[in-house]
Amino acid sequence: MGYYSKNTSMLAPVNAKKDNLKRKIIKTLFFSKELSCNELSESISKSVPLTTQYINEMVSSGQLMESGYASSTGGRRPQVFSLPLELFYVVSVAMDQLITRIALISSENKYVGEVEKFDLKLANNPNSLEELIAHLKSFIKKNKIPADKIIGIGIGMPGFVDPKKGINHSFLQPASGSVVSAIEEAIGIPVLIDNDSSLIALAELKWGAAKNKDHVMVINIGWGVGLGIIADGKLFRGNQGFAGEFSHIPIFDNNKQCSCGKYGCLETETSLLVVAQKVIKGLQNGKVSVIKNMAKGDIETVAKKTIEAAQMGDRFSIEALSDSAYNIGRGVAILIHLLNPELIVISGLGSLAGKVWIAPIQQAINEHCIPKIAEDTEIKISTLGYDGELVGAAALVMENYENLRQLHHIKTNTKNKHKSLV
Repeated sequence: MGYYSKNTSMLAPVNAKKDNLKRKIIKTLFFSKELSCNELSESISKSVPLTTQYINEMVSSGQLMESGYASSTGGRRPQVFSLPLELFYVVSVAMDQLITRIALISSENKYVGEVEKFDLKLANNPNSLEELIAHLKSFIKKNKIPADKIIGIGIGMPGFVDPKKGINHSFLQPASGSVVSAIEEAIGIPVLIDNDSSLIALAELKWGAAKNKDHVMVINIGWGVGLGIIADGKLFRGNQGFAGEFSHIPIFDNNKQCSCGKYGCLETETSLLVVAQKVIKGLQNGKVSVIKNMAKGDIETVAKKTIEAAQMGDRFSIEALSDSAYNIGRGVAILIHLLNPELIVISGLGSLAGKVWIAPIQQAINEHCIPKIAEDTEIKISTLGYDGELVGAAALVMENYENLRQLHHIKTNTKNKHKSLV
């Protein structure tokens, strides 16, 4: 009936279904970069002839492009398709407690221009949300991208983040409403937020070491020590999105107060803040190191220089990171007993130190884990490194691509202007 009725309202369900399938093709290609018709047919669970029809329509409208041929496995090589560079853009934001980075990512899943970086302290800063909004406005204006070309803003942030409600219970408190509503009202573009460690895990699942894995723990080593959990091949967030607060496992009897207000949390002996503080103290006490002139530097600089020095083989820097790594390993041993993962991925800023982390973490696992449970758990350093949160924020937007488009139409009230998918 829908195909033949003169009543256009009866066409709506048919057109909506068709558009949703096309959006699914776009989303699939964002994550896979290029696929053949057969591969796209499998991804949208539709027949090859119907998928071919959609592809032809999308190529004609400029929503897809032919990008060459797949590698030959015998016989004729299949044509592969990808997304045009300027089909749409995503604004990705990666926040930690001290630094915020903003990037523009194209529909080809590539950075456009430079990643912007600025100081934005989250703790005890009542103006942090207003500062973030101001930087977002400036970034979008500077890149001269029309708002209707930006399909969404994805933001990773530390703290107790409830992604469903768009609330961060730790930082970025708005005067009213949610973090998401405050930014959307100010900028007019759909916004999604999530915990930074969850987004790093999502990035690893889509493009990194966790791709095609079912049970993975992604350790985010930064100013805290976060955890992203992949269970049964999917990102696990828990009931309110708070799963993975690895930093706050009460593991030490050290009488040190954690940022959460409790005592003896994993974070109090393992974060890069702790590493930097120990390095500064050691240098002041006469320790020999290539970073000896950094004893009076700021915490962020000392932490990064320690990572760089460790990569160069500086003994003092390696020792400082190894102490942290061993204690992280004690926490990982608990995770292995509870969750029996096949893979542990070391990610975040700290992962830039590379294999320095692996031996002491493995040592702690050997000492504290039941061998049978840990014998098949592998440890890897992330290949995404410090980019994990930024690309994870883009992945968050694309995971919710269909809903974001509907939200965009409702919020901007421009349904007549947006007849194409983007």
